[in-house]
Amino acid sequence: MEYLTKYPKTISFIDGLKHKIHVDNKGVEQLHIVVKKSFEELMKIFTAEGFTKVKLEHKQPDQIGSGINLKLKKPWEMHIRMIDLADGKIGIHAEVEVSRDYLQHLFSQRTPVVYEVEEILKKYQIDYNIWHDKIKKNITTVVDNYKVKLATPGIPVFAWKPMLFVIGTVMVLYGWKFFNTI
Repeated sequence: MEYLTKYPKTISFIDGLKHKIHVDNKGVEQLHIVVKKSFEELMKIFTAEGFTKVKLEHKQPDQIGSGINLKLKKPWEMHIRMIDLADGKIGIHAEVEVSRDYLQHLFSQRTPVVYEVEEILKKYQIDYNIWHDKIKKNITTVVDNYKVKLATPGIPVFAWKPMLFVIGTVMVLYGWKFFNTI
């Protein structure tokens, strides 16, 4: 099952400067959503929307607490990290990737997202800005968007937790057989 979304392509700033978001073989430039809310308030909102804490993750510098994720259509999930910024602001970094429940999470395609988080913030009437970190400015207008399609992994997704159970069971049976024949 592929995942379809949009991502800002051409943006403009308050001073009229226009900029095209860079895309290369690593993906698109990450834009950040900035809010002036506490981490606790944001966690309550995202938890109410069905997000859960991530148990194993690679933490980013200045990351507050654990990341959170939301299961989307199989095999996708949205992963959010919150970063402590100056003046009581929090930066929200969000991306869609293959779920941590599957082995393909380790080497699959992922993409940053903003509109999915923006929708949640609008629902709770939270003021936000979209921030371009390299240019160090708030984006005032999105002129047009990329259409982003994340393809389902070529190899069928394998849930790694049941695989551990099966491998463990086989090891116990072979171990029992080995020790029983000694």
